[in-house]
Amino acid sequence: MIHTDRLVLRPAVDADRDAIAALNAHPKVGAWLGGVRDRAASDAFVDRVQAHEFEHGFGFWVVERQTDTRVIGMTGVWWVPPEMDMPGVVEIGWRFHPDAWGQGYATEAAKAALAYGFETLKLPEIIAFTARTNLASQSVMRRIGMRHDPVRDFDHPGLAEDDPLRQHVVFVARP
Repeated sequence: MIHTDRLVLRPAVDADRDAIAALNAHPKVGAWLGGVRDRAASDAFVDRVQAHEFEHGFGFWVVERQTDTRVIGMTGVWWVPPEMDMPGVVEIGWRFHPDAWGQGYATEAAKAALAYGFETLKLPEIIAFTARTNLASQSVMRRIGMRHDPVRDFDHPGLAEDDPLRQHVVFVARP
């Protein structure tokens, strides 16, 4: 469990499934993730997150606001999934409910996750990737000290050739 000034980052538990499903089903969140997730897809995502945490001892965590313990998003570091064909690479990522956007929560949580990756896990590098058009996430990447590595930019294999989110940019952080 990681505490910041305003947030708690912790492993997802089954009691979080409703909040995560609401997050994954929100159209503004889905707009950047290749579409909204129905409950079954969201539960499968939680299963993957929990399995990663169990196997590796770290992962994509729930983000709770300390003032009211509301789950407002997720962030964390985890191994890039095999379907992305980036073996041995750890990614930092985040997704937040739109009513939590613009308040610095993503930056605060991501800074804590990045510090955990370098200080606790002793990782030599952490990447982040997002759609070329997702300027808000790229701004968070810059605020937490990541730099764009254009040589590693790619077309997302899970998105159709004509999908406007297909082109992805890669940012890198090193300790």
